[in-house]
Amino acid sequence: MTTLLETVRTYFATRRQIRKREADLNRELAAYDTPSARMDMEAILARHSSHEAREIEAILRRQALSTTLRNHG
Repeated sequence: MTTLLETVRTYFATRRQIRKREADLNRELAAYDTPSARMDMEAILARHSSHEAREIEAILRRQALSTTLRNHG
């Protein structure tokens, strides 16, 4: 039973760390909110493999969609 409890605690601690990392990254990327800043970020991402840039590109797409919906909704 102790092992199960430790496993569950580790799982939740890891999930908290992942959510914090994602929230921090979202906040940092939100600063790229002008067309010029977005182009700079895209140039940076172009220097990396699609695998390396996938998470950041997904966040930027969600943020762009959210902005579009907010401005046209």
